Order: sequence, then C-alpha cells, then structure tokens
Amino acid sequence: MVHIALFHSVLGLRPVERLAAERWVRAGHRVVTPDLFGGETAATLDQGFRLLDRTGWATVIDRARRALRGLPDETVLAGVSMGTGVVTDLWPERTAAAGVLLLHAPAELPASVRPGTRVQLHAAEPDAFVPPDSVAALRRAAREREVALEVFRYPGAGHFYTDAQLDEHDPAAAELTWRRARDFLAGLGAAPRGTAP
Repeated sequence: MVHIALFHSVLGLRPVERLAAERWVRAGHRVVTPDLFGGETAATLDQGFRLLDRTGWATVIDRARRALRGLPDETVLAGVSMGTGVVTDLWPERTAAAGVLLLHAPAELPASVRPGTRVQLHAAEPDAFVPPDSVAALRRAAREREVALEVFRYPGAGHFYTDAQLDEHDPAAAELTWRRARDFLAGLGAAPRGTAP
C-alpha cells in the first residue's frame, strides 16, 4: 500500500481523476485528489487555460501544498497533464516520494532528486504537449541523477486519451496505461521502507 496525491489537469478535477483514484483505492492504496480550481471545471483546453489564469498558479500550488500536509513523506506524486507541472514545483520539497507518476506530460527532475526514485511517464505520440526534446531531456536527467525512469508512448492516441468524456479517448491505450500504473504502484508498495526501490 502506498499513499498517492493525484493532481488534476487544466480541465479541473473531473471523473478521469476520480476514477483513477477509485482504481487505486480498490488496489489497496490511499489516494487524495486535491481540487486545485476550487470546484470549477472546463470542457475545453481554452476554457481550462482561462480558468487557470483566473485561479493563478500561486494559488494552485498553495492548494496542492496544503493537500500534502499530514501525508507521509513517501507519498507518491502523480499528475495529469497540468498536474505534472504541479509535481515539478512540489517535488523539490518531497524528495522522499516513493515514486512519481506522470500522465500526459513530463515533469522536470529536481536537482535534489533521490537516486533510485522510480518515475513513470505515459504520453501520446505524437503530442504537441510532449515534444521529443522534452522527453529526451527527461531521459538524460534521469541517467545523470540515477533515477529509474520508464517512458511509455501511445502512438496515434490523443493528448487526453485516458479521459472517457473526451473525443480523443482511446480505450485500449487508456486501459494499458492504467494497468502499467497499477503495476508501478504495486511495486512501490512492495519496496522496503527506507530503501531505494
């Protein structure tokens, strides 16, 4: 069992995040899904970015940080698209995280990342939000800092392919992502506490 903090996309906290949390809870994990937009959601990316502008990034990060208070240092950080940016900002403060799960976008590795940290990235290919150079940079940083990185690309899928409410949903790619994420989290839960997984 692991604790997981799942940060939502620019569309707000929606069924895709809640369903992911339900899957992980059924697998025996404990999950929090902070609402970083104060209850508001968006139907399109344009609406989502306007919502983000109204909310402000500082407020988003403050809400995410408050959601982590009281959670174990080892809590897994997970993000959906914009949520991976939240992970990027909070990770330097949470370097004891048992692992990091990145859905639909990469994150930046902090200079202080713990060697051996397990990281998994799932993204469509091609995806304008996940250009090849960003993935290459993540791979280089992982090698340099001895991070155990796995990258899974899903050819032909849309950016938010895991979201069943959107036209770009790809059921096969989504199911494969959730299965791989489940195995990733199970492996973290099996790792002895206090050791690099």
